[in-house]
Amino acid sequence: MKLGAYTACLHDRSLPAALSILASMGLESAEVNSGGFIPEPHLPVADVLAGEQARQDYLGVFAEHGIALTALNCNGNPLHPHPEVREKHSADLLRSIEVAARLGVRRVVAMSGTPAASATGTGPAWNVMPWDSAYLDVRDYQWNEVAIPFWRTVQERAAHFDVKVAIEMHPHNVVYNPATLLRLVESINATHVGAELDPSHLFWQGIEPIEAVGHLGDLVYNAAAKDTRINAAARINGVLDDRFARVRPDEPGAVGLGGPFTLSRWPENSSWDFVAVGRGHDVGWWRGFLRALEQIDPDMAVNIEHEDQELSQLDGLGFAAKTLLEAAGR
Repeated sequence: MKLGAYTACLHDRSLPAALSILASMGLESAEVNSGGFIPEPHLPVADVLAGEQARQDYLGVFAEHGIALTALNCNGNPLHPHPEVREKHSADLLRSIEVAARLGVRRVVAMSGTPAASATGTGPAWNVMPWDSAYLDVRDYQWNEVAIPFWRTVQERAAHFDVKVAIEMHPHNVVYNPATLLRLVESINATHVGAELDPSHLFWQGIEPIEAVGHLGDLVYNAAAKDTRINAAARINGVLDDRFARVRPDEPGAVGLGGPFTLSRWPENSSWDFVAVGRGHDVGWWRGFLRALEQIDPDMAVNIEHEDQELSQLDGLGFAAKTLLEAAGR
């Protein structure tokens, strides 16, 4: 099993500097961004696609630091009803599959995406709990008319290049739990589309990630190490809490998500928070998680995704690395 980190949290540093940090923490693998919501400063996509020497030079940087490149990450919304976002994110994902193949990397992490509620809709609509048949109509449109046709194309391309696309089961996407992951896999007869097991989004939905690993079995292609802490406010507001605030694109620190859209401001006194590995669940839990993954694939890559807003860049990454390595008995 390879333990490492997704380098997005180190995008303010060069790739060699980021890899040096990972190596100094005892980590041995890296996942780099290849498009979607955020830029890809650690991956010269055009150079990699242009020639063999550029590819060898790029991979040589990882070899020099003793770090294996185990996945590309292209999280975005390839089904977005806004054309500017959809066209970029879908093209980035399809391109990432080829880039991964050129680099000898066999995993691309992605999100399934969220379309509008109808063909005339202008905003993405996350449709869950269709207790009213009107929502079943929305589900039928989103899946049959948008998601399944696009993901059939992804499956065909991934099979052509022999690259596995690992979908992060992320709320606000059509695939957000094991049941919806299996629905997509079955609908497209997938051989190269499966799951990325990121426990953080499963925790706050009330899903036990270790049981989800067992349920999905060899459909789990890749894993993330990110923790979630459920706060006392969840006892009042539950985990479906809409108290987010708008961030204008011109505000300092605004994070663009494609087109005119930005990352919203997290609520105060939140129901739950993403925290560094070990700050939501202890070493014992993470030990069980790693064991469950290892039973599926002894060579599974598990990469830390640092999004703990209470810890600095290096403190959070270091805390997560220490916990993960201890859980692995290293």
